[in-house]
Amino acid sequence: MIGSRLRELRVARGLSLRALARATGMSATLLSQVERNVTEPSLSTLRKLTHAYGIHMADLFAGERAYTSVLSRPGERPFVISSQSGIRYERLTPANAVLEVLRVVLQPGEATSVEPWDRQSVQCAYVVSGTLSAETPGSLRAVEAGEAITFPAGLTHRYLNNTVGPVEFTISIGPPAT
Repeated sequence: MIGSRLRELRVARGLSLRALARATGMSATLLSQVERNVTEPSLSTLRKLTHAYGIHMADLFAGERAYTSVLSRPGERPFVISSQSGIRYERLTPANAVLEVLRVVLQPGEATSVEPWDRQSVQCAYVVSGTLSAETPGSLRAVEAGEAITFPAGLTHRYLNNTVGPVEFTISIGPPAT
């Protein structure tokens, strides 16, 4: 589990929870809960931790890298939660240094972030059902079921649901964000 891996990294570096809390700007209580798998870490939390450890996000899942095939089943996949929006991202792929695929469902009025932001990786969103709004500087584009939109690294963007029903989509990120 992710909490156990995070604890291993902290202990291997000789850090106390308080020292890691100072380095990341997070509370020692939150870090303890994450390490004990009491709470699921948000994407922001994972980014701060990987930055503090000097590793890539994919390194947290290093044991999952060596595989020939992996079957991903509903109900057994891990989730990461955005600290900005509270949106749950379901991980469809094991983490590796090449590609990350996430499943997202936005309810009416929800957005993946308060403001558009960039990632230093290419991102493609494929809409499974509903209509997704993709916002970039000066543009808001409707992406219908069966369509996909791709953003180059560094282009600020966010996804919104401006409709009356839920929208389901997948996000493919290559390489995974750190």
